[in-house]
Amino acid sequence: MSNKEQSKEYVLKMARDHDIKFIRLWFTDVLGMLKSFAITVEELETALEEGQGFDGSSIEGFARIDESDMIALPDPDTFRLLPWRPREHQAVGRMYCDVLKPEGTPFEGDPRYVLKKVLKKAADLGYTYYVGPELEYFYFRDSKSTEVLDAGGYFDMIPLDMATDLRRDTVLALEQMGIGVEYSHHEVAPSQHEIDMRYTDALTMADNVMTYRLVVKQIALNAGVYATFMPKPLFGENGSGMHVHQSLFKGESNAFFDKNDSYHLSQTARYYIAGLLKHAPEFTSITNQWVNSYKRLVPGYEAPVYLSWARRNRSDMIRVPEYKPGREKATRIELRNPDPACNPYLAFAVMLAAGLEGIEKQYELPAPVEENVFEMCESERAERGIGTLPSSLNEAIKLTEQSELVRKTLGDHVFNAFIENKKVEWDKYRIQITGYELQRYLPIL
Repeated sequence: MSNKEQSKEYVLKMARDHDIKFIRLWFTDVLGMLKSFAITVEELETALEEGQGFDGSSIEGFARIDESDMIALPDPDTFRLLPWRPREHQAVGRMYCDVLKPEGTPFEGDPRYVLKKVLKKAADLGYTYYVGPELEYFYFRDSKSTEVLDAGGYFDMIPLDMATDLRRDTVLALEQMGIGVEYSHHEVAPSQHEIDMRYTDALTMADNVMTYRLVVKQIALNAGVYATFMPKPLFGENGSGMHVHQSLFKGESNAFFDKNDSYHLSQTARYYIAGLLKHAPEFTSITNQWVNSYKRLVPGYEAPVYLSWARRNRSDMIRVPEYKPGREKATRIELRNPDPACNPYLAFAVMLAAGLEGIEKQYELPAPVEENVFEMCESERAERGIGTLPSSLNEAIKLTEQSELVRKTLGDHVFNAFIENKKVEWDKYRIQITGYELQRYLPIL
């Protein structure tokens, strides 16, 4: 029996043992919004074999009305029980799906398929791509205001409050869903928190990120508060980032490690970093995909703006965490500009594609910048060749539109749908009259 067949048998056994009545089939649209529909247990065996049909015409970036039939084929390896539903007697399970066309071929508009394609390219070169993202988020009293739950700061151990319990319950729920957690703590801004998942391969992690975001929100909802991954909800405070630790392995060996290098980075790692630095402006619209994302990417709030790398310096876009003797497998690089509201499938895909391009074309890595880049004057940055990330969604989209790397990585379908959606978002945003304008101009003009 193949591994897939064993996985299917496991799912059917779990359904019997836990008296499961409903199974939710999950997938994402082009923007990374989680989509779901439920089937009854009676349909489970057929769904595992043939998939389940649905209308894709209303899913963002999927299909036109005249070509709307889609099939969601569950991945049995992703089966989990939802811990906030009853655990026995009519329990609810979930599986992630690959989206197929009616004839059974992969649908090129499925973000999971986009990531799988790049992972296959890496695998053909002998690499496995591991990622460990750190997602920050805020708790607010409700979804209509930004009233915080606490006034704590980074790593603060404040007296037990609602947020402490929310974090604990969220960690327990994630672990019940098979997602390993390394840390959880209060972040820099009031009511800002972070739970770090244990690193794993990129496809599993993209699924885990989608699950994480839902679990954080669900546990908050159960407690009568609201959790948001909006990149910059509070003026004058740090925004929420998604620092992505990443490495390439060849078998059991970390391809980023070199014991003789001063940074303990192999030439492969250096090429990879160079690829990220070169292509970051082109893929920023993918890793930072909302108008609000660019309110976070400003100097002074720990979010990187400049295209530089270093070991200790957190003002750089790429940081190389310190090597600890005997921990070769932990050698990695940390990309600091993405935010937690991106589509993780597309974000991991463009990061990996940029790094692989650096390796294939042997991009030269500029010197590290250990000084604080924020404190340099513009001429000093120019002299050292330190470029910047785009400062608005409009600027980011224009750069992406010209990017062969991003188009090739996403495929024409996702690339065109994404660009079109973001242009509409920018147009809707730029015609708004904001509170700032009314406060600033109405009394004097």
